Amino acid sequence: MLIDEELTLKKLELFLAFMRSGNLSRAAGELGTSTVSVHRAIHSLESALRCPLFKHEGRNLIPLESAYVLEEKAQKLIHVTQELVRLTREAAGFSAARFKLGALYSLTVKTVPLLIMGLKLRRSELNIDLILGSNVDLLYKLKNMELDAILVALDDSVSDPDCEQLPLFSDDIFLAVPNDSPFANRAEVDLAELCDATFITLTQGYATFRDGERVFQQAGFAPKVAMQVNDIFTLLSMVSSGVGYALLPGRIAAVYENRVRLIPLQAQYHLQQHIGVVFLKAKERDPNLLALLAECRMYSRQP
Repeated sequence: MLIDEELTLKKLELFLAFMRSGNLSRAAGELGTSTVSVHRAIHSLESALRCPLFKHEGRNLIPLESAYVLEEKAQKLIHVTQELVRLTREAAGFSAARFKLGALYSLTVKTVPLLIMGLKLRRSELNIDLILGSNVDLLYKLKNMELDAILVALDDSVSDPDCEQLPLFSDDIFLAVPNDSPFANRAEVDLAELCDATFITLTQGYATFRDGERVFQQAGFAPKVAMQVNDIFTLLSMVSSGVGYALLPGRIAAVYENRVRLIPLQAQYHLQQHIGVVFLKAKERDPNLLALLAECRMYSRQP
């Protein structure tokens, strides 16, 4: 049997409001509409169903057995439809109960905790999953809907026509040395002096790896790499133990501050990382994402 096009969910909602209140005015007030709209919806349902739902006693509408059957089934239909909408939006990542945030390891020192605290204040019911990785890995997961937003270095590796970016801050690149290094008390360092030194780097895919390559090119030498690691905290541990030097962003200064020094590079090697949030254009109206972006804008205005 074909369903008449006049049988709509909105009319069923109006019908259910009337059945609950037993009064056109109260039903209209509950849904923020007019009594005429409620009355028309009821008559339209009777036309679509091709049977009466009420009998008239004066100006009153008295439900028939058919109205009670429709009420029971319509309540279930509205509930199923609401669940359908919720699950569909969650599958697409819209206003889900969980928010999946990707970030660089180095941003967990300060930026990520502050943003998560702010996001929880805005949406206390939200559960947040934090996934750490490189620029390349995080963008891949974002594009595959495994993440809702990523906090990364805004370079060519995350430039994508399907994504939007919101800058947060810029960060200088420094030479990281152990405290007992002969460079530890320098006001600045000429990187060319370290052409024979040993270095520790992150693996390819990390923005700091790519930035390091650019700085070494400016210095005119390829570094002697003792090892590559997958996170910045392991790298710092290697530097503090004297395994080698590293080029790192200033935001990690608070980590291992008693065992590692960050020495500014001379002006000719000056390079900055631009940090920001990246998200899919298709999800820019998601309430959870909008809350994060609001926090990011506040963070970017901090001195």
